[in-house]
Amino acid sequence: MTDGASIFNKRVRTPDLVLKGLIYLAAAAAIALLIGIMGYVFVRGLPQISWSFLSTVQSSLKGTFGILGNIVNTLYIIVITLLIAAPVGVGSAIYLNEYAKPGKLVRTIEFTTEILSGIPSIIFGLFGMVFFGATLKLGYSVLTGSFTLTLMVLPLITRNTQEALKTVPDSYRSGALGIGATKWYMIRTILLPSAAPGILTGIILSVGRIVGESAALLFTAGSGFQLPKSLFGKLFESSGTLTIQLYLCMQKAKYDQAFGIAVVLLIIVLGINFLTRYLTSRFDVSRLK
Repeated sequence: MTDGASIFNKRVRTPDLVLKGLIYLAAAAAIALLIGIMGYVFVRGLPQISWSFLSTVQSSLKGTFGILGNIVNTLYIIVITLLIAAPVGVGSAIYLNEYAKPGKLVRTIEFTTEILSGIPSIIFGLFGMVFFGATLKLGYSVLTGSFTLTLMVLPLITRNTQEALKTVPDSYRSGALGIGATKWYMIRTILLPSAAPGILTGIILSVGRIVGESAALLFTAGSGFQLPKSLFGKLFESSGTLTIQLYLCMQKAKYDQAFGIAVVLLIIVLGINFLTRYLTSRFDVSRLK
């Protein structure tokens, strides 16, 4: 009997079958849990979704409830946080990966970044309330919440950008520098486009964390739900996001409204995940071309 035939006729051991069965069972349990949670939330929450629910602001005088103000507040905080965190995070990763010499300083910065990513969000909220809210006198506002969330998502963007840059082959760098390109030109035209899928993934994942955050924003952004009177005036006003409004509804035992908000949040999170997969696949296809 040849070696090739012996491989195909190898006896399947019982422990291998048991382990394979456990793996499939764990995967099935995870999928069932996800479907169960999402199914329960959608069954309870979809009947609450209506145009008035999405396009109005809650009013005690009119007896109406809507989440338009919370949606606008969430968008404000997402945009401002990314405007600060994305350039700083990507720039820090470029410096650490391309300019800084490997040594104690780089290891210290990377270790500090990992520690920051593991700190509970409520501690960020306490720091943001004391420093941005009280010391800088920004109070409960969009700016206070955005500055606090910037500290939270900065490690995520930085580490993802670093890992994305490390996946670019060194031959790209040496080839560009060998034909006379400057280092910054090489980074701007070769490294960043090649690492774009990983960078975008980090940024979009940070959006997911911003959307789902509640503890830090409860101490910093407040719970206001009114629509902005001006574009920049909202920056200094109390602004409750969708997660904050969900928490307040649960606290007041308004469970139907809470499940309605939960459906909106789930749709946003699913949209973020699909957008990540779509952009990543598009960049991969463009690179292959």
